[in-house]
Amino acid sequence: MNLRVIKKDIEFLIGDFVEDCLLFAMLHPDKDRTKVEELIEKASDLADGLFYRVNHPDKSSKKATKAHYKEIGHDLIKGLDDLCEGLSALAK
Repeated sequence: MNLRVIKKDIEFLIGDFVEDCLLFAMLHPDKDRTKVEELIEKASDLADGLFYRVNHPDKSSKKATKAHYKEIGHDLIKGLDDLCEGLSALAK
């Protein structure tokens, strides 16, 4: 994967999650809005951390750089999965 694709994936997936949070808040005004805002803040923090890591790779070797970006992809999916579980818990 190239750098541009990784950055777009982070931006798209985090943005999509934030949209889901805002939609949830509008459709369920009876639910605690502060918890939704906390999830949005966590998503923003996740994106900031991932963008920092994308922009500061380990350039010691090509193999290490590839592993670095692969780990970022796994962390993105894991982080979003955790955030989605939090949003699902609010819906119950």
